[in-house]
Amino acid sequence: MTVAHPISRAWISAAITGAQNYDEFADDAEITAIIAANPASSLAIEMPHLAPDSRGRSFTEALPDAAARLAAQQEHGDYTPAEQVAVLYRITAPGEPPAVGLWAMIDTDQISASADEPGLVIRNEDVFLAKVRERVALAETVGALLSPVLLLQTGRGDDLHAALLAAADAAGEPAAEDTDQSGRTHQIWPLPAGPEQDELLALAGGGELVVADGNHRSLAAQSGGLPRFLAVVTTPASVAIQPYNRLISELPVPPGELVERLTAAGATVTDLPRPARIPGKGTIELYVDGRTYAVDLPADPNLPDVENLDHARVERVLLGRVLGLDPGDKRVSYVGGDYPAEWLRDEVDAARSELAVLIAPVTVDDFVTVNLQRQKLPRKSTWFTPKARGGLVLAQLG
Repeated sequence: MTVAHPISRAWISAAITGAQNYDEFADDAEITAIIAANPASSLAIEMPHLAPDSRGRSFTEALPDAAARLAAQQEHGDYTPAEQVAVLYRITAPGEPPAVGLWAMIDTDQISASADEPGLVIRNEDVFLAKVRERVALAETVGALLSPVLLLQTGRGDDLHAALLAAADAAGEPAAEDTDQSGRTHQIWPLPAGPEQDELLALAGGGELVVADGNHRSLAAQSGGLPRFLAVVTTPASVAIQPYNRLISELPVPPGELVERLTAAGATVTDLPRPARIPGKGTIELYVDGRTYAVDLPADPNLPDVENLDHARVERVLLGRVLGLDPGDKRVSYVGGDYPAEWLRDEVDAARSELAVLIAPVTVDDFVTVNLQRQKLPRKSTWFTPKARGGLVLAQLG
């Protein structure tokens, strides 16, 4: 049995349509600038309200613009149609081993978000429902899926990795090639129906799949009633986990009271005479008002292990108990590993934010353990690299 299937009606990039995933940005202005520099980027469709000619409209108000842009690009030839294809995917960069994956459609009814839900696709993080609703509305308006869910094949990962590497090496010239902001080269090769496609789909969908990126998109597929969703199935050997930090734009308490409140909440706080950096597991670092603090947040022995991971304690103790903020508060920004500690400090020094929260990355062991237990990680706690690039392969709906 495989839960991975060919894309019935695909659109394959034939121009520079690739784009960073919509959640990879710390600042909306970055999205507008990228679209302005590359109008064919799928960001103009994924985030239509941030396209230069749609600024001032809400996401919902700009959705007709997204549909019009996609239709115009398809008519112009920026995408070429294909039927019943799976798509080979390879990402390369100097000094890095190649990452490989397979674009395919995955059965939505296989998503399992808890121990009592059967299914081979394990979704492991809490989500923001407002973002899910946006993804549902976008898919319904444009009639296509533009960004994939990134899935780790855990059951047959080694076999899939070897097969994908061999297939990409033998595939010849790619149908499309794009270079991302980090200098990684993304290449794709559509695979028509046949023995090679069958073999790779069987490997890709033949064991437990863990959502590495795209928790919102997977829930959007469920909420929107889609029988299948677009995914890139990759392998543990193709990815790494980077830090996922936080910026607080406005502190609900004066900076001078922050240490007092942390101490009152049971935290151990140490003033550090150096710039803030990514800490080791078990400690977070705060940068506020030009000062750095190492903070050991209290654990709760009555809660399961996943609730005592660093990101969970930040959410429960620092945001909730100390600052009185909900994780979805607009004052909280989630900043992935593409943005280093220096960038976070600069945001605070420039007064664009008031507090930087630096957190050690979740370890692969912790990630695997949490998923095998069918528990959920805190929101925005795993930043997998390399990211699958949106806009390279689209799946037509209906």
